Amino acid sequence: MAIADLYISGEHRRNLAHFAALATLAAVDGEISSEEKTMLDKFANRLDITEAEYKEVMKKENKYPIVPPHDSQGRLERLYDLFRLVFSDHLIDQEEMVLLKKYAIGLGFSGSQADKIIERSTAIFSGKIDFDDYLYLLKH
Repeated sequence: MAIADLYISGEHRRNLAHFAALATLAAVDGEISSEEKTMLDKFANRLDITEAEYKEVMKKENKYPIVPPHDSQGRLERLYDLFRLVFSDHLIDQEEMVLLKKYAIGLGFSGSQADKIIERSTAIFSGKIDFDDYLYLLKH
């Protein structure tokens, strides 16, 4: 097996874990709205999630660990994806807030950093903001 194969496999594992986090967040309030389903489909396509993996992730009994990226921008991108999904139905409820904090901590942010990022992101996030603008607003 070539080293490139290991890298691709590791990257796919991280993408699958991220997709599982997105799916769990979408389902935390009991049902997945049509807007959330549309976003999940887009993320599955972008992350190269197969149909079989998609179905497996959507089962409630499956748990995937959070696999954080190595750099801070990568962690913010993952958090940005989570916020895009949460705001796809224009609502954020308490269960989603709790899960967002768990994911932020799992991505490598401290508890206080997670609180700040979530508070700021919630205040500025509209669901139509692109990542570069999001990154700029979080850093300034």
